[in-house]
Amino acid sequence: MEFDSNRPIYLQIMDAFCNRILAGELKEEDRVPSVREYGAGIGVNPNTVARSYEKLTDLGVIYNKRGIGYYVAAGAREAILADARRRFLEEELPAVAEKARLLGLSGSELKKHFDF
Repeated sequence: MEFDSNRPIYLQIMDAFCNRILAGELKEEDRVPSVREYGAGIGVNPNTVARSYEKLTDLGVIYNKRGIGYYVAAGAREAILADARRRFLEEELPAVAEKARLLGLSGSELKKHFDF
């Protein structure tokens, strides 16, 4: 796995899992590699992987069967999409709207270029 030095590794690991779920490579109830297994496979400290797994668990993307391992949660795809939409609306769209405002672009001009 290639890492971007401008973004925390644990977030990149989360993105990689989410992308695999969205692409259909990982399905509901599929087993996820253990923290140590995955860390060794990509050359990352297991604590970093554990942080990613904790965040993915908090989002409802994976869950832990105590003593057995991690699995893709039911509804993981929907949870990923809901979180991505929330982040877009709260974090990305305001910056785009501000840029459009600074450039003097009207709503009708923007609508002309996008299929809303």
